[in-house]
Amino acid sequence: MNKLITASSLLLRTKMSGALDDGTRRTLASGRETLGAMLRSAQQDLQKVFIAFVLGLVGTIWILQSFVWDRLKTDMFAGMSEEVREGTNVVTVSPFDVILLQVKIGLIVGAILSVPLFLYFSRDALRRRNWLPQAPIARWKMVFLVVAMLALFVGGIAYAYSVFFPIMFRFLASNAINAGFVPTYHIVKWVEFILLLSLSFGIASQLPLVMSTLAYADIVPYETFRDKWKHAIFGLYAGGAVFTPPDPITQLMWATPLVGLYAVSLQITKLVVGAKRSRGQVDVSETLRARWNVLAGTAITAFAVVYGFFSAGGVGAINEGLSMAPGDLGPVPTIGAALGLPESQAAALVAGVVAVMAVAIVGFRLVASQVQQEAGLAMATMGDPSAIDIGNLDKAGIEAAPPEAFEALEEHEAMAHVNEAIGNGNTDKAELILDRYDEANERAQNRQDATAEGGEEGDSGVVSETATGVVDAFTEEETTEDDIGGYMYDLRFILESLTSKAFRLVAVFMAVLAGSFMYLYSGGIGDIRRDFLRRLPADKIDQGDIAVLHPVEHLVFEIKVSALLAVVAVLPLVLYYVWPALKERGWAAGDRRTLLVWGGSLVVGISVGSYIGYSFVAPAVMSWLASDAINAHMVVRYRVNTFGWLLVFTTVGIGLLAEIPITMLLFYRGGLVSYERMRSGWRVVVLAFFALAAVVTPGGMFSLLMVAIPAALAYLLGLGILWLYTLGGRRKGPLTPATT
Repeated sequence: MNKLITASSLLLRTKMSGALDDGTRRTLASGRETLGAMLRSAQQDLQKVFIAFVLGLVGTIWILQSFVWDRLKTDMFAGMSEEVREGTNVVTVSPFDVILLQVKIGLIVGAILSVPLFLYFSRDALRRRNWLPQAPIARWKMVFLVVAMLALFVGGIAYAYSVFFPIMFRFLASNAINAGFVPTYHIVKWVEFILLLSLSFGIASQLPLVMSTLAYADIVPYETFRDKWKHAIFGLYAGGAVFTPPDPITQLMWATPLVGLYAVSLQITKLVVGAKRSRGQVDVSETLRARWNVLAGTAITAFAVVYGFFSAGGVGAINEGLSMAPGDLGPVPTIGAALGLPESQAAALVAGVVAVMAVAIVGFRLVASQVQQEAGLAMATMGDPSAIDIGNLDKAGIEAAPPEAFEALEEHEAMAHVNEAIGNGNTDKAELILDRYDEANERAQNRQDATAEGGEEGDSGVVSETATGVVDAFTEEETTEDDIGGYMYDLRFILESLTSKAFRLVAVFMAVLAGSFMYLYSGGIGDIRRDFLRRLPADKIDQGDIAVLHPVEHLVFEIKVSALLAVVAVLPLVLYYVWPALKERGWAAGDRRTLLVWGGSLVVGISVGSYIGYSFVAPAVMSWLASDAINAHMVVRYRVNTFGWLLVFTTVGIGLLAEIPITMLLFYRGGLVSYERMRSGWRVVVLAFFALAAVVTPGGMFSLLMVAIPAALAYLLGLGILWLYTLGGRRKGPLTPATT
């Protein structure tokens, strides 16, 4: 028996290894060997690593329990008015929420503390396997890099904690309360939301280091960062739309500081690249030591000015000016009250921070000025590599010059530089010019070849091969790559037919999306809620609330509903515009004017169905669902996501259900789809309903069945109507025999 098990395991291992190519197996084996070498190297110090992990875990739990939770809520809600603050709560919905959340955070902190320690103890093994540079790195460079990373990370989180979050939560809670919802944040969702946004700020604040490192390593040239600044700004604001709640204020607060940081990063990157292109002639430490008096004077002056401002009552003078200004601007808190320290200590702390920042700025300007003086031609031509005069460079300059400088040379120009170098007795420079010129030509030729090939053949080969394997699993006959290529051509032809109408489609989609969202966002969802509650029975109107467990839950719901309406609005137009291409490729038949009629029926059907559902169905369903809880004297508080989607399903959903048999009848009458095809494909349609319900419903088996089963029954009802209309299938439809 043991031999049989061993043989089976060997056979399984052989099959599994056969599924991996040689490169993957080598990579996995190398990873296992590296991990084993790291563990052996750090074996004697693993106890220290474990102690660091445990201290991080236990210490984090203790700090969270003793200090963080109350202070976090106080600071996050500091920007709210008293009324909004009293109506906003942080709750737990499970007895284990808080303790499990503390353990999760503790595990993360423990890993952050222990992993660097483990890497440090295993550095010898990593260096032997060439995972670390063989040449030693100056300790001051490592310290500077680590300090810069931590300072930028802490600075980003500090901005988020002190400025961004209070304003954001004030807006989100006020918007929810104005809409009639109760901001009751689930502590797990609330803390995860804060941590993820804080992490996004911390990572984004690493922009100066990332840009300067990429430019210094010639991965991304400085000129790319400089010339593509418009793309960078667009990307930053797009990132603000991704990481922040869907409102313009928080998006601007996230992205605008990063735009300023990008401008600063450009200057730092220019300095770093300039120092490299100046062939190391600038000694930063020597430059700073030579101007120590300027740095010291800057520090003393900045400290004295800031400390004197606070000591002389500068905040009081500002408050006096604000009191005379129109409007209620409110007093500015003293620096001691803001930091929770005595006034003198707080003033000294702020003055010290300002002094350090002033020294850093002045030091940067001194080094940048020295780099510009020493770099000479390299910095002067940084903006245009083709403007570099190769003849004025020495051998080191030829080596450091960018490839673009040689790509811009004609052959006779390169030979002229070579002859000039030989005439001056500098044969090494002449040989190096030829080598760099040949490398530049080869690089340009490779780029042209790659552009000419365009990856079209290779990409289509991968797509065709993959699609062939997928389609083969669902077809009885073998599907070849030529078949898949034909399908891909048809799809591309159909999609390209929409390009000329893309502006109209996008305009309609965005108009409906923006209009719907702005209506809901500006108070429309609150009006709908109040009007709907008036339709409930009198004994149930004041018996329940709608809660917001996630800070942006109500905004996300508004966007989803708006997107659903936009899709419904643009779908008939898409089918109308794409219909000629579908007919040309043999994918469809019939009169496309039917689609316009269908679009009108969608509007009418959804409107009538929504009115019926809103007036009769939804109130009855909501009352029935809440009656048991109310009779049992329970607190009824629905999530806005669940309550909202239930309201959508019982209003707009009624119209969509009624539209299913209407669509089937219209498509049959217009010659778009035959009755036989609808009847034979009912299994696929029902399966599609369940798949679509799994995507659009908020979650849970009940909501999935509540959407999919009525839709499937509506389709079967449509088949029954068509069966009667066609006299049991004996009456022929308008489709031609070729398309049936």
